[in-house]
Amino acid sequence: MSNVDYESKTFVLKVNLDKFEATKITEQKKISVFKSLFSKPKADEVNVASTDLIYEGVLYVSGTYTADYYRKATHEISVDHNVSEVVLGDGTFPIREKSKFAKMLSGKKGKNKVDIQMEEHAYTVNSDSMYFDQHGTEIKFPFKLDSKNLENYPTRVLQKNQSGVKKPDLSVEDAMTKLKTKLKQLDVENVRDLREDFTIDEVYEIYVPIYESRIVGPKKKVELLRIDAVRNKIL
Repeated sequence: MSNVDYESKTFVLKVNLDKFEATKITEQKKISVFKSLFSKPKADEVNVASTDLIYEGVLYVSGTYTADYYRKATHEISVDHNVSEVVLGDGTFPIREKSKFAKMLSGKKGKNKVDIQMEEHAYTVNSDSMYFDQHGTEIKFPFKLDSKNLENYPTRVLQKNQSGVKKPDLSVEDAMTKLKTKLKQLDVENVRDLREDFTIDEVYEIYVPIYESRIVGPKKKVELLRIDAVRNKIL
């Protein structure tokens, strides 16, 4: 992979839900975590063991893929009805055989078709971006990175909450590979003299605040209730 120098930036989204409200929501929803089609536990059978604020890392990469290459191609041309083949350079290309039905439709004066095999000298430029959640799965990122949503001092916030920071599992290098694969989109079997370049434009680590509540239900079964602390939404 060529030209993959990059400078990573870190962003932290602001918390719009305090712990008291998060705990209140958890108490209201704790039974639903264990509810099924045929059973519903009683309130005293379900307890909230803990509610903690974590910062879950999302990895963002954007880049540009360029390629210069020759590729095989077939182009159709129309010729007069009385042409049986076309000579082009060192190649001879016969007319395309018509079905009986096609001959009936075109009549005696209908055009013949010839498929010309050739090579094209092509140039590709593709730019795009991808977001990956903490476990490395591509996602659609639902937040805007603007002053309304972002902490002014992200490093301080993460240092203050070190025990609750979950960095992305996916490395930047692996994210780059996934992005390059998405952008390349070339049929390499029909390509020769490929000259390509891949440039990383931006790399961000974005930390999303999430309240995680550990809930203990019947038979000491443990479940997690997760609340998006930016949108006050249960995940």
